Amino acid sequence: MTTPPFVDDLAQRFKDMMAQNPAADIEKNFKLVVQGALSRMDIVTRDEFDRQREVLTKTREKLDLLEEKVAALEKKN
Repeated sequence: MTTPPFVDDLAQRFKDMMAQNPAADIEKNFKLVVQGALSRMDIVTRDEFDRQREVLTKTREKLDLLEEKVAALEKKN
């Protein structure tokens, strides 16, 4: 069984690419692929996540305090 010409061509191109500087090319291409994928996702930075967590923690504390006040007022009535 013979391989189709495009497979031979693809194999040769891959072989040529690997012969040049495979580690640098693979790393560069991998970074580009990952950056492209991440840019299409709806994600936030760690700093933004931490800021939002602080805001949520403060909001939760305020809500707990307000719930206690409401419970105390309801108990009086």
